[in-house]
Amino acid sequence: MSQQKRIREYLESGKVLTRLIADDLLGSKEAPARISELRAKGYDIKTKMVSVTNRYSEKIRVAEWSI
Repeated sequence: MSQQKRIREYLESGKVLTRLIADDLLGSKEAPARISELRAKGYDIKTKMVSVTNRYSEKIRVAEWSI
């Protein structure tokens, strides 16, 4: 299964996705590129900037995608 398909199915299941989740759960190092490809195919993917805590306990802002 391609990274693009894994991301599409994850989003279509009603979950939200961040770059951190994409890397950790879906094996996608380039989630923003896959999101761009899906948008080019006509998928209406929304982006919201959210604060999360990284593995160093630092607050960072990341894009959160949803359908």
